[in-house]
Amino acid sequence: MKAEIIAVGTEILTGQIVNTNAQFLSEQFAEIGIDVFFQTAVGDNENRLLSVIDIASKRSDIVVLCGGLGPTEDDLTKQILAKYLGRDLVFDQQAKEHLDDFFATRPQYARTPNNERQAQMVEGSTPLENITGLAVGGYLKDNGVTYVVLPGPPSELKPMVFKKLLPLLSQDEDTLYSRVLRFFGIGESQLVTILSELIENQTDPTIAPYAKTGEVTLRLSTKAVSQEAADVKLNVLENEILAIKTLEGVSLSDLHYGYGDDNSLAHVVFELLKEHNKSVTAAESLTAGLFQSSLADFSGSSQIFKGGFVTYSIEEKAKMLKIPLEDLQREGVVSDFTAQQMAKQSRLLLGTDFGIGLTGVAGPDEHDGHPVGTVFIGISTRDSLRSIRVVIGGRSRSDVRYIATLYAFDLVRQALLKG
Repeated sequence: MKAEIIAVGTEILTGQIVNTNAQFLSEQFAEIGIDVFFQTAVGDNENRLLSVIDIASKRSDIVVLCGGLGPTEDDLTKQILAKYLGRDLVFDQQAKEHLDDFFATRPQYARTPNNERQAQMVEGSTPLENITGLAVGGYLKDNGVTYVVLPGPPSELKPMVFKKLLPLLSQDEDTLYSRVLRFFGIGESQLVTILSELIENQTDPTIAPYAKTGEVTLRLSTKAVSQEAADVKLNVLENEILAIKTLEGVSLSDLHYGYGDDNSLAHVVFELLKEHNKSVTAAESLTAGLFQSSLADFSGSSQIFKGGFVTYSIEEKAKMLKIPLEDLQREGVVSDFTAQQMAKQSRLLLGTDFGIGLTGVAGPDEHDGHPVGTVFIGISTRDSLRSIRVVIGGRSRSDVRYIATLYAFDLVRQALLKG
């Protein structure tokens, strides 16, 4: 079903308040399989409100009006909707009793005749109780269109939506189920290119790519009567996606590291280290401890992370990591050699299973002929020592540092998966 959200209030148009209700409602509707195709904001004006209701009614199955339910003369929503539908306004007895109780227990508030408007609804509506305010909402079907009237304050709208509206709307809707696939090592444009045929021909399930800093996610969504039924469809699409190869011949399954909106590469590696009973340390230059602090964000990090090193100057790299200073001077601070030695020495000094070395040029100036964004990352195990060079271009200093740590985590992930 197609829904349209109409925010009523001149204060929205003048920028005095931000229309957060539209975002909230769109998210909630998506969860129950209702597509929001339009969002409109309109001022407290009878003719303009009539116009947008008329337009919405002709193109949407559900029209939701937020705001304009208060006691003042410019609170017009219910009155204008009643006029548009050719219906009267009637009192909801429960809402009227709520008004009586409110003013009876709060003598400091003067009750005026216009307060009665808050207990009114369009004739034929199912009342939506307002448990945190005074204005009753309404749910009404007329000529094939469902009209919903909600209060404007989020503190009143949200409880009404959760407790009253969503159960009503869910009765006739399949639920929307989503699965988020996370990828590292491929850009959004390349991922979209190699998935272009699937994306262009998508029906149900759908594919939505999103670019994050240093990574890409795909949200797969489908409507179904249950999680089990959704999983059948989502599994087929996921397997089809992961079997595709990049232009360089790398399978997307190798670049896919995890699931979920709230997941991260650092968390996936943290869990893998615990699962394999392995430990890690790092010696960091340009990232200034970001790799280590990312591990320490997770509860139980002491199981896999004993400590590490932050060595910015060449002298501290030599002193703290016991790397001969003349070797560092000869090879250069920003080099494969230095990244490898930082990884190796940190692992040996702390007796861990993995050692990571991070060195490079975060900016804003180049260093020893290396452009900004040049990063060398070493990884050391008991049986191997290697490094990679990446150039993280067109990024801020903080982005270079963050993406460098992602590469480091991915090196550990790959090593753990290879066993």
